[in-house]
Amino acid sequence: MAASMGLYDHDMSADRGFLCSYDAANVSLPSDLAAPAAAARDLPRTLLTGRIRKHLEALPVLDLARFCAEAPEVEIRTAMVRYSFLVQAYVWGEPHAPAVLPAQLAASIWQLARRLGQQPLLPYSAYVLDNWDRLDRSGPIALDNIGMIQNFLAGQDEAWFVLVHVVIEARAGEMLAQIPQVIEAADRGDENAVEAGLAICNRVWNDVNAIFERMPERCDPYVYFHRVQPYIHGLKDNPALAQGLIYEGVAETGGRPHAFRGQTGSQSSIVPSMDALLGIGHAADPLRTFLDELHIYRPPAHRTFVDEVRARSGLRGFIQKAGSQVLRELYNTCLTSLARFRTRHLEYAASYIAKQHKDSAGNDTDIGTGGTPFIKYLKKHRDEAEQHLL
Repeated sequence: MAASMGLYDHDMSADRGFLCSYDAANVSLPSDLAAPAAAARDLPRTLLTGRIRKHLEALPVLDLARFCAEAPEVEIRTAMVRYSFLVQAYVWGEPHAPAVLPAQLAASIWQLARRLGQQPLLPYSAYVLDNWDRLDRSGPIALDNIGMIQNFLAGQDEAWFVLVHVVIEARAGEMLAQIPQVIEAADRGDENAVEAGLAICNRVWNDVNAIFERMPERCDPYVYFHRVQPYIHGLKDNPALAQGLIYEGVAETGGRPHAFRGQTGSQSSIVPSMDALLGIGHAADPLRTFLDELHIYRPPAHRTFVDEVRARSGLRGFIQKAGSQVLRELYNTCLTSLARFRTRHLEYAASYIAKQHKDSAGNDTDIGTGGTPFIKYLKKHRDEAEQHLL
């Protein structure tokens, strides 16, 4: 397989998967960014005042052009974490959403997003992938050894929701690292190597699903709905901000409002990578359109990994032709493990969102954080994956 499928080229590793490769808590921002960095750290206090916009409008308007051009990427990504939390707090931190995002936030996040090849709203990468730290740096990325760096309200439920995702991303790394090797093995007709790779994938899937099962331990559905979800909503397809936001001070918008998707676990690249490896496709529906649209919200290096796997994987056809019952069973087990993950996601969507009351700004029991009616289509996508059994 071409060298571009190497994990390093896609900002991935077997140990951390799609998580950041650096210790994010050690990254310092230059003094010019001290005020927004401090404001972000203060969110658990200032959000409780009910007047968060007054605090954030006092920030300086910064031109980050030079910073974006010259700073190391780790600093750019750290600044994106800080500013994207500030933007979400400004939009959703008071009862009614604003029509305008002030230049103090809009100009900066627009520049950072353009530098990173992402969108100027809170992405999954800033919420999860670049927003964690190990308590014992010599220890594992495990739920008993990690913490969330940047918070909104800083409660247990908020942190647990994010940290479960962090540990899933880390554990999935070993499985993701098998993808190029499995594709190469299938290309050269090496059944033993494909069998070994799929066996590893199945072992990892068992661990990933077990981690996912732990979500309710410290993230209560009621608390999630009322104290976590409201701050991670997006703009597009959101009735609370149907026209989107005017990004003040951003010349290229022409003063027109823009609506971007909200942070959602569907921006994770794990499931799309496995779908691509296994050759799983989904019929046209609103959720597929939504998921296809979310692709641009992933970091560019992760997008290209998914794209290349989708373009190059001949695994399904290879197994169909090989006639090996062992390979078929391994493939089917991997597929059913993926379906199990989707099923749990569906159950959480029902208990954490659909069953809760709608009484927070932008909080709709039928619409997920990304902005689509999820229950019907999550079930459909789970069922479609199971239809690919060999």
